Parts: sequence; C-alpha cells; structure tokens
Amino acid sequence: MDLAVLIPVLLVISLSFFFDFTNGFHDTANAMATSVATGALKPKVAVLISAVLNLVGAFLSTAVAKTVSEGILAQDDRGLPSITVPMIFAGLMGAVLWNLLTWWLGLPSSSTHALFGGLIGAAVIGAGFSAVEWGGVVSKIVLPALLSPFIAGAVALVATYLVYRLTRMARVAGSTTAFRHGQTVSASLVSLAHGTNDAQKTMGVITLTLIVAGYQEAGTAPQFWVILGAGLAIALGTYLGGWRIMRTVGKRITDVRPPQGFAAETSAASTILISSTLGFPLSTTQVTSGAVVGSGLGRRLASVHWNVVARIAFAWVVTLPAAALVGGLAAWVAGASAVGLIGVLVVGLGACAGLFVLARRKPVSAENVNDESLDADHAGRRLTTQREGGRA
Repeated sequence: MDLAVLIPVLLVISLSFFFDFTNGFHDTANAMATSVATGALKPKVAVLISAVLNLVGAFLSTAVAKTVSEGILAQDDRGLPSITVPMIFAGLMGAVLWNLLTWWLGLPSSSTHALFGGLIGAAVIGAGFSAVEWGGVVSKIVLPALLSPFIAGAVALVATYLVYRLTRMARVAGSTTAFRHGQTVSASLVSLAHGTNDAQKTMGVITLTLIVAGYQEAGTAPQFWVILGAGLAIALGTYLGGWRIMRTVGKRITDVRPPQGFAAETSAASTILISSTLGFPLSTTQVTSGAVVGSGLGRRLASVHWNVVARIAFAWVVTLPAAALVGGLAAWVAGASAVGLIGVLVVGLGACAGLFVLARRKPVSAENVNDESLDADHAGRRLTTQREGGRA
C-alpha cells in the first residue's frame, strides 16, 4: 500500500467529516431558527430533532453526491478528473475556514458555495482552467444559487399573505398555537431536506477522492460507510447547535411570528427536497433566508430589516470567490511537496482554533439565543413590536 497516496486520502476524509460537522452547526439555523424564535420549539429540543432528521435525510438520496463527484470538475476519457488528492484537501481547507469565519461573524453564508469555491480554486491553480467543468458550474451551481432564494421567498410571501387572510390576520382563536404546532412539522421537513442535500456534498467529495486515488471505480455511488459517516458528522454538528447564526436568521432578518415561521419553513423544505431529487446542490442557507425574507414581506414590508439582508446577500456574493481564493492559495502551497501539505494542515487547524477562541469571547448558546439585548442595533425592536399591537 502506497503511504504517499493513502495519507493524503485519509487527511481528505478526516477534513471532509470535519467540514460536514461545521456544516451541521453552521446550518442548524436553516431548519430551526424560526421555530426557536417563535417559541414553537425549545432550543435544545429543536437541535435534537434536527440532528436526527439530518441523519435520516443523508440516506434518502445520493443524486447531489453524484453531481459533486462528477458534474463540477472536468473528466478525461476514463471518467477521472484531472486533479490530485492534495488539491481536493486544499479546496476543503478553504471551505472549512470560510465556514468558521462566517459562523464567528454570525452570517448565514452558504456552506455549499464555500465547498465548491474551494474545490474550483484548488483545481484552477493546481491543474488549470480546463480542470473545471464550467458548464456544470453555471447550470448546477450559479443558476440555482441565483434563482432558489427568490423562488423560496416568493412562495413564502404568497403563503404568508394567504395564511393571514385565511385566519383573519392570524387573530382567529387558537391560530397562533396551531401554527406553533405546525412549525414542529415544517421545521422537521427542513431538517430532513437539509440532510438530503448538504450531507451528500461531503459524500461526493470523499467519493471523488477515492476515485482519484484509485480506491474506487469512476461513476460509482458513495459507499455505505461514507454515507453513514457524513450523516453522523452533520448530525453531531447540528446537535451542538449553530446558535450564532440561528440568532441572525430567527431574530435579525424579520420579527418572525408563528404563521410566518410555518410559511417560511414549508416553502424552504419543498424547494430543497425538489432540488435534491433533481440532483441540484442548493444552498439551504440561501433558500431558508430567502423564505424568511419572503415571510416578512408577506406580513408587512417594514418588518424586514434590510440592513441585515444586505449583509447576508454580500456574504452570499463573496463566498464562492473568497473560498476559491483560499483554496487556490492552499493548493499552490500543498502542491509543492509533502511539506507544503503539512504546512496547509497546520496553518488551517491553527486558524480554526483561533476562530473558536474568538467565538468564546461573546458566546451564544441555547440559553441566550433569543436574548435581544445581545443586539444593540435592534434594541428598539421590542418597543416597535409592542406598538404594532399584533397588527399585520
């Protein structure tokens, strides 16, 4: 057994599972933010439900994993991509660092685009522009990224408007309680959808690595241990809770109420599940955030905090190129020699540790995730809500 091949493969597999772990606590907000914000679910109960359903979702489909392993990077006549295992490792490192940076900032950026950006940057620097299947990038990444938030937002807007109309502006007796119960179901669907889409991306990267290294035949599906490992990693990350981003999605975008939360979650879940079936690796972050914005517009235009939306949109725009830049730089260093690969590993792990240390200075947990006093910019929101007096 060639250790020069095996060791980089093991590093990629380990980093892939760590990426899935960061994806879990980074994207927990996608499924549970609005349910926690409205009080439909207790924070710790929410993340437990989300973790279990993320694991279940990982086993429902492998269409997205196939897109990742075959549809993004150019292949030769044998069906093999023209990149190396160290390049894949470098791309993953770029994705992990961007995930942790945006988590520390509390920005719901796209783990999907961080991963693809890192891989594309590493492939371009390591093997040239021809190593990337640009048609696949446009049709399977760029276009879904542009369209999905608006589709989910439009569906959520219409759904929220109809919900308030049908329940006479949500003042029918018992309607708020009913929608809180409904959120338990809709939030669970988002978690299930998240597992069917996001866990598969790591499966695709590991499968791609095994194919490049010669440990698996080209065109084959992810192996069972890969599916199980990816599902467990994202479930564990989800259970630990992405409280920082959960606060942004649940409290800062709009003042979410149970009817809005139900509409947003249902819209996001349906969009993600359909895309997973078709093999489109959507950003669940973008879909959910778009749905939350749509739910705010469906209730009252002024209830959307556009300054926060602008920050999130900016993070969406820069995610792919920023991760590509880090992935490309890491590929340039790692491709030089084994020492370069070790250097990327050491620097990357050091940066990860530093971001965790910085995050502990102002911790956000299950106990204070809904504490608005943490947000000086929105200190007057309670007064505004009281003045609205339940008006839509």
